[in-house]
Amino acid sequence: MSDLGQPGRVCTSYVSGLAHLDPGAAQAVGRNDDRLWAALGPEAVRAEADLARTTLSELEAGAVADDATGTGPGPAPATVLRRALSERLRSDLALHESGFLPGLVAPLASPAHAVMMGLESASGDPERLLAGLGQVPSALRDYAARLEDAATTQGYVVAARQSRTLAAQVRRWADPAADDRLGRLVSPEIAPRADAALREAREACVELATWLEDVHAARGSETDAVGADLYRTTSTAFLGTELDLEETYAYGWDRLAELTARAGRLAAELGCSTLDEAAATLDADPAGQVTVGPELVEWVEGRMARATQLLDGRVFDIPADSRCGAVLAAPGSGSIYYSPPDPQGTRPGRVVWSTPTGVDRIPVWREVSTVHHEGLPGHHMQYVVTMATQSLHPWQRYLCHVHGYAEGWAHYTEGRAADWGLIDDPGEQLGVVLAQRWRAARIVIDLGLHLGYQIPAGNGFTEARAWTPEVGVEVLTQAAGCDTETAQFEVVRYLGWPGQALAFCMGARLWEQARETALATGRFDERSFHTQALALGPMGMGPLRETLEELARA
Repeated sequence: MSDLGQPGRVCTSYVSGLAHLDPGAAQAVGRNDDRLWAALGPEAVRAEADLARTTLSELEAGAVADDATGTGPGPAPATVLRRALSERLRSDLALHESGFLPGLVAPLASPAHAVMMGLESASGDPERLLAGLGQVPSALRDYAARLEDAATTQGYVVAARQSRTLAAQVRRWADPAADDRLGRLVSPEIAPRADAALREAREACVELATWLEDVHAARGSETDAVGADLYRTTSTAFLGTELDLEETYAYGWDRLAELTARAGRLAAELGCSTLDEAAATLDADPAGQVTVGPELVEWVEGRMARATQLLDGRVFDIPADSRCGAVLAAPGSGSIYYSPPDPQGTRPGRVVWSTPTGVDRIPVWREVSTVHHEGLPGHHMQYVVTMATQSLHPWQRYLCHVHGYAEGWAHYTEGRAADWGLIDDPGEQLGVVLAQRWRAARIVIDLGLHLGYQIPAGNGFTEARAWTPEVGVEVLTQAAGCDTETAQFEVVRYLGWPGQALAFCMGARLWEQARETALATGRFDERSFHTQALALGPMGMGPLRETLEELARA
């Protein structure tokens, strides 16, 4: 790690404070910590907010002139760290003070999901898994206490739909007749020793689900929209900058129109008169289908290995030993996501893949874009490059996560996959365009549902003029060609995570603009731009825009 001056010292103190609450922070500073998730109770939430306030005050007390001088082009590393940390602390405090973070209930990102993902991360270590199962009851009780505290002290309660959705998920995790996400973690070898802990963990899930349905959902609103004030807070935090929301909504519709025109041209290239005909033809082609199971895992890992071979040394400098694995999640669990390596390197990065319920084979022309987004050159490459950049502070390498930066990067790389030789034929390119339309549809659905913007006439996706969740599902199925089950889950996700859906397109828009600006100077090619930009480390879109502009001018 280079000399990061006063920002580095403040950041080190901050991470040391976080280490008492979060095992990821402890591991980031080299401490052994077997906890599988961060502390979840209301006391931990308040302690984290107090630490953020203290750290921000200390950071602001230092003069920019104290920042260490950089040896390369662009701003000094200490300046970059100060910008990144200051923005994150301000955003985190805004989420705390709004009640959103203490009262978080969302179908992908609740503390209950953190518990489940912690258990899954220990699935290869029987002793850690057994210990984690034993801690599930207290963790879920802490989470319920946190929600109760947010309701009573801050008056924050999520919309009823979010509590009911999470309750249904948690019940499924514990139900041997459903996806039994808990039970599937326990191998036959440890089943006898895990029996009591597994039973108590299942009971705790049912207890939390019942409380969410009977108590928390009952006091939540049946209105899903969060309104302008909270939406501005959450969207700014997710993106790391404040957007002109009306302009963003218009951009979303413009982007949808542009991508629809591209999709039509690809359909014609495939010999089809309509997009629906092209999709149906591709879906029905047995040669383009992969069986769900080991064959699907092999296909995902093979495409990522191929991307590494094609891109390394030409478009990117990919660290050695950057292989990304894949694993199947329960069918119908609602998402495909990337799970990064842990700071100590004991757990590799991997793509967790879910398929719709009851599907035995999937047409992979739709999935190539997802492989690139979640794996290489998307999330996995960004993470391994960040973790390998020794000049960054451990907070930057392991703990700083901004949706606009990470999702923007992944969306940017999937959009450029064809230019980099990663797409084999017009069918796969159509899959890329549909994935891009999906992300553009997220913009208009998310903003429309929460802020009540009017749907423009003649948009090509719906005749409705006012947003409802049902209209959101209609637009998403039309735009992305996804199944209804997936679309319904996605819309509930947007309602519970207001503003996060903007991160994909709007983050990619920034990366594209930065790339064009850098290449126009004549001092960069794609490879050198990517290398230097990623070496800056993750940060909010506002600091990133400022820093990339300075890098281009350097």
